[in-house]
Amino acid sequence: MSVGLGYVLFFLVILVVVLIHESGHFFVAKAFRIKVEEFFVGFGPRLWSVRRGETEYGIKALPLGGYVRIAGMNPFQPPSPAEYPRTYQAKPLWQRALVILAGPVTHFLIAFATLAVVTMALGIPNPHRPLVGAVDATLDGRPSPAAVAGLEPGDQIIAIDGRPVSSLQDVIRYTRGHDGRAMQMAIRRDGRAVTVTVTPVVTALPGEQEGFPRIGVQLDEVRERKGPLTAVKEGGVGTWQAAKQVVIAMKNVFGPAALRRIGDLLVGNATRRETDPTSLIGAGRIAGQAAAQNAWDVFLGLIVVFNVFIGILNLVPLPPLDGGHLAVVAYEAIRRKRPDPRKLVPLTTLVAGFIILYAVAVMYLDIVKPIPNPFP
Repeated sequence: MSVGLGYVLFFLVILVVVLIHESGHFFVAKAFRIKVEEFFVGFGPRLWSVRRGETEYGIKALPLGGYVRIAGMNPFQPPSPAEYPRTYQAKPLWQRALVILAGPVTHFLIAFATLAVVTMALGIPNPHRPLVGAVDATLDGRPSPAAVAGLEPGDQIIAIDGRPVSSLQDVIRYTRGHDGRAMQMAIRRDGRAVTVTVTPVVTALPGEQEGFPRIGVQLDEVRERKGPLTAVKEGGVGTWQAAKQVVIAMKNVFGPAALRRIGDLLVGNATRRETDPTSLIGAGRIAGQAAAQNAWDVFLGLIVVFNVFIGILNLVPLPPLDGGHLAVVAYEAIRRKRPDPRKLVPLTTLVAGFIILYAVAVMYLDIVKPIPNPFP
């Protein structure tokens, strides 16, 4: 697959994710008989729309997200007395909380489902069963030792010089200690045992001065498909681990040091690092590069991390995020008093302005100073 097709595939997935998020709000609101006035994909000028019942569905010009407009949530559009019973504000607190939670929760469900399906359909890598992922045709302009020996993608490395191999590191360590000395490599190919002779040669990776013994293979790990119960476990554990990593990494995205770093990148001569924050443009580029290299673990990992990040970000208790609406519900439950949502408009404007400026700055950097290709 080309980088461009991978890029398009990534954005199609993101578009589906947006639709699922907004559908969460939509269907829960409908279940509680709350009027939903609009369901749109994108923002800006309307390109197409159709009305079905009381809801207008459509597409707008800027595919940067989507939204549902639920009756009674806009403080500057008070409903009529006849409409009020079917508005958001007229419903019990627990129903309002579920309507809001339904959006962010979909992201964790998508991450969980992605990991579970991958575990069953593609399998998870076994670090104790090293595999030849690809064979370099040449090293330093000469036929690579692996190509000369006849190694093939899919060969599982069982032993080297009679010593059992139990990890990728075993292969790397043994190879780097055998410059110019032949190794007998026992492999399993299509269910049968094969022995080949490989002689490592010293070569340097692109951009490096010092070389080391190599045979010219890219190592991978045998993937093992798991059953439904294990898949559910892996999906839950993987989503939880991703959530913890995202929470820890938040300071590297929005913390003071991160903001200074973005400032340095915008006005200084600093170069981009792989650990720098990235926008959908940058993430799409990396996803495309991963797809071009058939690194589907990386591609799907981006989908998982993106969903967990958006899910957690949406739960931050600041308007206009979903967490801000939940904070208002919590305030009303604790104080037994309904706050005036119009008083939150200045804070909403401030938070929305920061998010927009931050997103624009990172998108600009992704265009003029893209993150280095992790698949050189």
